[in-house]
Order: sequence, then structure tokens, then C-alpha cells
Amino acid sequence: MKKLLFSAALVGFMAASWTFAADKESKEITISGNGKCAKCALKEADSCQNAIQVEKGENKGTYYLTQNSVSKEFHDNICKETKKVKATGTVKEVDGKKEFTASKIEVAE
Repeated sequence: MKKLLFSAALVGFMAASWTFAADKESKEITISGNGKCAKCALKEADSCQNAIQVEKGENKGTYYLTQNSVSKEFHDNICKETKKVKATGTVKEVDGKKEFTASKIEVAE
């Protein structure tokens, strides 16, 4: 009986941990920085991809945007020239890189 209770408690704890981790990853943040093409400006990709370099604050680093409709529609704004941008979305780390899924991107004024 003790083993059964311990197992149930352990499963519950693990489920709560996974839920917390999923919530942490899915939290939307807003970043501001230099919008660049990862292929043309950064020379880090084989095909065009949006990237945002953030130089200050707690979100410092380079964010590589996933290829969703928001990112694709915005790409012409930054493919040939760097612009200050502001983006809102979720971030997760994949293979040591910050992958950003944007729900909104705009040129900062």
C-alpha cells in the first residue's frame, strides 16, 4: 500500500513539473532589438529567416523566428536592411538557440 501511495505521489509530482515547464515555455514575452535576416545579414542560415538581436536587458541574445505566417509576412521589412523591431511571442531553446514564435512583429519607431 505504501508503494502504491508513493508511486501515485511521484506521478502527480512529475505531472505538475511538466505542466509548470510547459507554462513557462508558453508565456508570451515582448522583445525589442535589431531585426535582421539570418541568411543575408548574419550569414548563419542557408535560407532567409528572421532574427532579432537584443543587446540589453534580461532577454539579451539572438532570437531566430520560426517560419509562421506572421514571420513570413514581415520578412521583406528586414531582408535587405536591419531595422529596429518589436515582437511579441513565445520562446523556447532548441539546440542551444533561442527559437521565437511571433504572434506580432512591427517596426519600432
